[in-house]
Amino acid sequence: MTLGCARNEVDSEELAGRLAADGYRLVEDAEGADAVLVNTCGFIESAKKDSVDAILAATDSGAEVVAVGCMAERYGSELAGALPEATVLGFDDYSAIGDRLDDVLAGRPLVPHTPRDRRTLLPISPVERTAAVVRDDAPAIPGHGWLQRKRLASGPSAALKLASGCDRRCAFCAIPAFRGAFVSRPPAEVLEEARWLAGQGVTELVLVSENNTSYGKDLGDLRALEKLLPQVAAVEGIARIRVAYLQPAELRPGLVEVIAGTDGVAPYFDLSFQHSSPTLLRRMRRFGGTEDFLRLIERARELAPTAGFRTNVILGFPGETEDDVAELERFLVEGRLDAVGVFGYSDEEGTEAVGLPGKLDQHEIDARVRRITDLVEELTAQRAEDRIGERVEVLLTEDLSVTEGHADGGRGVWLGHAAHQDPDADGTTTVAGVPADAVAGQIVLAEVVDTEGIDLVADLVAALVPAAAPALAEAGR
Repeated sequence: MTLGCARNEVDSEELAGRLAADGYRLVEDAEGADAVLVNTCGFIESAKKDSVDAILAATDSGAEVVAVGCMAERYGSELAGALPEATVLGFDDYSAIGDRLDDVLAGRPLVPHTPRDRRTLLPISPVERTAAVVRDDAPAIPGHGWLQRKRLASGPSAALKLASGCDRRCAFCAIPAFRGAFVSRPPAEVLEEARWLAGQGVTELVLVSENNTSYGKDLGDLRALEKLLPQVAAVEGIARIRVAYLQPAELRPGLVEVIAGTDGVAPYFDLSFQHSSPTLLRRMRRFGGTEDFLRLIERARELAPTAGFRTNVILGFPGETEDDVAELERFLVEGRLDAVGVFGYSDEEGTEAVGLPGKLDQHEIDARVRRITDLVEELTAQRAEDRIGERVEVLLTEDLSVTEGHADGGRGVWLGHAAHQDPDADGTTTVAGVPADAVAGQIVLAEVVDTEGIDLVADLVAALVPAAAPALAEAGR
């Protein structure tokens, strides 16, 4: 069971691969299983609650419950004391997960780890980390053990991790402390995994990390991602790649150009703005503001007029004023983004923001979240309507003619997502008139004729990419 982000999904597939290699048989249903692994999320308070609920629910199956992931790493022995029903393992246990599970099933006691600041486990200088991560005593870096990766999903899209950790010090974020310093994976390793995923029937790759714009800095090459993207896009069988988790302050003009203008790379900008008031962003230990962000969006649209944009914003950060909220509203109206996640601030232990003055009452935070959520829903629906008449490239994922009985004069109706839509978060596109021989993972050209909120409705214009691998075609049908 996996909670949280796509990075956690990659980690779960690493754990699944390691367990399968150690002789464990993986099953989908917890009933009858010997053990259930819950890959937890520890990002914000609501995610931690969801993780605890999932652990407690897993105990009802009668299986041994093992908690791994960010929350387990972040709290270690504290979590184990609060939830004696589960065994808590940290990132350093991942490479020997089969042995640890043997211990659990045999009743051998395991001492839960004491949490530590994982930023201290590697040299401060990014360039020195390349040598440090190959030492025998190097810290475990989840998601860098892909050779044991086993896919847990059958769809045509898959996440591919570029790096782990983060070197930024945003005042509200605890992730660097438990994920550690930023470590890039070597380009050759990324390309090899991309080829492996293509061989598994994947046709769309979503490149993930805590901060993709930092990729390559510890390899001594700040332009490493700009060089890597065309190579990944050229992997046989991969029809489209998209880059997630971009930090606006580090988004170089050359990278914008590569994302906007490279064949096979979706002109899609997942930008971590968090807010747009310059004053508040400085309190968050971040950079930029409304005008900087609008110029960035304008430049990307000059290069790719139909580019997609998504972001997340935080309301109620300590010291946030009505003027700050109004400034965020101005940015959202002028930016015309395709998708926006809205979150309310909550204190995270170990972060600078916990000690900041100007804390807002929870009811005020909730009111601001509702206010911006209502605005975002209106604006993103308008942005979707702007795309009526536009031609979009849609990756097909589900044949609704089969699953829901829809049909269109002998041709199929398919669900999918366009280049500006992340597979998990940014809405969908329904395409009518798809030929009967279409399969999941194929990309078609369609014209948008209607919208439903942020979802698009389109008619087929032409098929663009050949059918996916036979195994995937069977899964999609």
